[in-house]
Amino acid sequence: MSGESCLHHQLQPQTGPVVSVSSRTCPKAKTGNKYVQLNVGGNLYFSTLQVLTRQDTLLRSMFSGKMEVLTDKEGWILIDRCGKHFDSILSYLRDGFVTLPKSRQGIMELLAEAKYYQIQGLIDLCQRALQDNQEKALCVIPVITSPKEEEKLLQGCIRPVIKLLYNRGNNKYSYTSNSDDNLLKNIELFEKLSLSYSGRVLFIKDVIGDEICCWSFYGQGRKLAEVCCTSIVYATEKKQTKVEFPETRIYEETLNALLYETLPFPDNSLLEATRRCNNCCSHSEEEEAVELRERVRRIHVKRYSTYDDRPLGH
Repeated sequence: MSGESCLHHQLQPQTGPVVSVSSRTCPKAKTGNKYVQLNVGGNLYFSTLQVLTRQDTLLRSMFSGKMEVLTDKEGWILIDRCGKHFDSILSYLRDGFVTLPKSRQGIMELLAEAKYYQIQGLIDLCQRALQDNQEKALCVIPVITSPKEEEKLLQGCIRPVIKLLYNRGNNKYSYTSNSDDNLLKNIELFEKLSLSYSGRVLFIKDVIGDEICCWSFYGQGRKLAEVCCTSIVYATEKKQTKVEFPETRIYEETLNALLYETLPFPDNSLLEATRRCNNCCSHSEEEEAVELRERVRRIHVKRYSTYDDRPLGH
């Protein structure tokens, strides 16, 4: 076993009398490789004085004779702290770095232990990680609470906008058997798209509208398309509400909305993707670019015409 290895196992609950402890000053070691037995909140560790006194921390004070330590009759030095993250404490003292817990709660717990043991480098590492996690929000989806708020969001956004309206309580009739599952599928697809395109598209949730489930797509402040997922059907002589999941249509309209990502016209890559195969090479590059732009312009005007008669770019 190497001088800087750390062995760790969980103590079994005691059924006998409480072990007596004594207070003594830990003498300075003659060699840095002398092993120390640690009992941290019921978790047992072995480490060396060289590791424990490597940095200017509370542990250096404890094991350099400056502080009194508690020991049991078997020679285990007792530290009245939770031992859950003590292996990370030893790893940082030994190597100068450590892999932080994945969860924010785990990092906060390790930060509390680092502060207790006064390990400044580990404190800084945990605080930076917490700050980075706070700033790296994947996406923020506003929830509309009034028509004025929706209008303000649409007017102030230069990106394409995708809005999902879902309000199960708007139904006057009973639902068909698959309606609830399809409603959840629409919500799940909305969340999936928001994670994939949050940097390029503004996603909005609407829970106050008159529909039960409806997608709306906007570009340049105009409504491009609408996909309503509900209909009224007749079953056994009574009306029922049916919620559908038109996944292909939703993806199609999402891609169409992305054409409006660059103002006032789609970017060159999207123009290139929509170009027809042309075997004739008589046109110049400028004429070809104008033709492509005008063709996409006509497509957009056609899609606009249902909702807005204004010319493109106005």
